[in-house]
Formats: sequence, structure tokens, C-alpha cells
Amino acid sequence: MRIFLAGATGAIGRRLVPLLLKAGHDVVGTTRSTSKADLLRAAGVEPVVLDVFDAAGLARAVSAARPDIVVHQLTDLPRGLDPSQMAEGTRRNARIRNEGTQNLVSAVLASASRRLITQSIAWMYAPGPEPHREDDPLDIHAQGTRAITVAGVVALERLTVSSSPIEGTIIRYGHLYGPHTGTDLAGEAPSLHVDAAASAALLAIEKPCRGIYNIAEPNGYLSIEKARHELGFDPDFRMSFE
Repeated sequence: MRIFLAGATGAIGRRLVPLLLKAGHDVVGTTRSTSKADLLRAAGVEPVVLDVFDAAGLARAVSAARPDIVVHQLTDLPRGLDPSQMAEGTRRNARIRNEGTQNLVSAVLASASRRLITQSIAWMYAPGPEPHREDDPLDIHAQGTRAITVAGVVALERLTVSSSPIEGTIIRYGHLYGPHTGTDLAGEAPSLHVDAAASAALLAIEKPCRGIYNIAEPNGYLSIEKARHELGFDPDFRMSFE
């Protein structure tokens, strides 16, 4: 298939690109950096340099790419999740989830593509019985910084699954670790190696799935049984090639 990968040089995007190419897919990948565009081209990706907040430019890029599926892996967090920069990073990331996702959905609606897969996060559930399943409520009454994050997640997920005729799939990732994430060790649950995160995106691309999936390593906080059963998700997946 032909894949439009928004966020091809992010932590997950970098690991997803070689999986997509190895599986035989054509990849059009976005980046905001000309230098990173050269790296994408060298890897076998058709690069597009753009800003997701440029709605008109994004719409032109998606329509020109003529993708079968659009994959949203965009984030805007500080390198290494630097604690001194996380407050501002949280606000920027929420803007991407809200305004950026709206622009991407609008671009998909204006194109011939009808499938959208988006990156969300798996630790925004409201307090309640655990393990959380995908239909448990999100923590919409959160306070402080968490409230900013929840609002962004709610906007992203609503746009993904409620923008007919788009067929939307949401991947709720755990806390990432591994290459390009800022840490090599699993931390707070729910945790997830970035290679397993990328593999889940590939599974969602290649299976006719819709809806929401928890993607993490086994833990008491949430259930990953839906992803195991419907996607064939393996939390122990690691790339054996680069």
C-alpha cells in the first residue's frame, strides 16, 4: 500500500519506516527539517517538508501523495523529555493533537484516502477499576498539566473516530523507551518499547481494523487483550534490522 506517514522522523516514525519498507509498502513521510528530509530520501522514503499547522500545504501534500492510509505519528516534545521544558512541551503537544489533527483530518477528507491511524496515549484513563479497557472513560476532570494533556487526547480521538467517512483507528501507546525516546529502560507503567509501538502501527495498517487499542507491555493498569486478539500484537517485538 501507499502510506502517508506524518511524523516520519519522530521516535516511532524512525522505527516504523524500515518496517513499512521491508513489508513492501511505499512511504511518503513528513518532516519539518530539510536535513531530515535527506535522511528519509536515503532510506527509501519520499520526503515532504511541511508544518502540520499549515493546513493548505498539508492538504496539498496528502492529495498529491494519493495514499491508501494516512498515519499520524506527530508529537512535539522536548528532546529526552527534559523536565525543565516539559510544561511548554505539553502545551505544544496538546496543540498538535487538537489543531494538528484537525488539519490532518481535513486533508484526508479532501483526498481520496479514507483510512486514518493516529497515535494516542494509554495513561489518561479516569480513576476506576483496573485493568482499564479501551471503553473506560478518560480522565476529563483532571487538573493542572494533566488536564491539558487529556484535552488534547480527547480532541485527537474524537476527530479520528467521528469524522465520517474516514475509518479511524486509535493506538493508545504506553510510556515509550528504547532508541530515540530519551531512555533505554522501561519506566512507569504502562511502558512500551518503541519497536513494539512501531510494530503495532504496522499491524493496524495491514489489518482492516477500526476503533481504539491499548498498546503496552502487560501490566495491572490496563488490558492489552483486544490488541493481542484483533491485531496479533506482541509486546516483546524487537527489530532485528535497522
